[in-house]
Amino acid sequence: MQQPVVWLVEDEISIADTLIYMLQQEGFAVKAFERGLPVLEEASRQAPALAILDVGLPDISGFELCRRLLAQHPSLPVLFLTARSDEVDKLLGLEMGADDYVAKPFSPREVCARVRTILRRMQKSAAPSEIVRIGQFELNEPAARISWCGEALPLTRYEFLLLKTLLQAPGRVFSRQQLMDKVWGEDGDSFDRTVDTHIKTLRAKLRAVNEELSPISTHRGMGYSLGLY
Repeated sequence: MQQPVVWLVEDEISIADTLIYMLQQEGFAVKAFERGLPVLEEASRQAPALAILDVGLPDISGFELCRRLLAQHPSLPVLFLTARSDEVDKLLGLEMGADDYVAKPFSPREVCARVRTILRRMQKSAAPSEIVRIGQFELNEPAARISWCGEALPLTRYEFLLLKTLLQAPGRVFSRQQLMDKVWGEDGDSFDRTVDTHIKTLRAKLRAVNEELSPISTHRGMGYSLGLY
């Protein structure tokens, strides 16, 4: 069985060496980079199963690197490593489409566990199902694509999973915790504002297609629901 390839972008040699060893022990093939720009060059030819990015790289910020990588490979799972622990930085990474965020110092075993969790969640979300029309939406689950008013939405993986959850139960009010459990699973208690952040970006992408319709409703003190047009 072929080993999943993980790209590790980390300029601190001691941290990189430890993570490479642990990831290899867990059955991953690792390609390490000390700079971000060579990663973009490599990404023009291929993509890994997952990318681990340090935020504080010498040549380009990890956030900018994430943005450019996801522009090339929208479904690429990304895990951030950073010395910063501010909530604003965490939310910025999540808004860009990253899957998780680990602040230094961290346990290498925890990083490996999070990598496994992200990849396992991806496998589950890739399970095939029928393409269905729901109001003005079209859900193409095998392709991980949702169209709205005839136009495909440029969704990150978690935006797709969040909107899919709302679509599969139109009119139902989901609490934030229910959405965290359904979309983020084992990492559902990571950040209190994760759901709100992703709802905000979803609404912006829906408005970009049709400014007149607003299908996602906020129920104060309760959560969110999706209405059909």
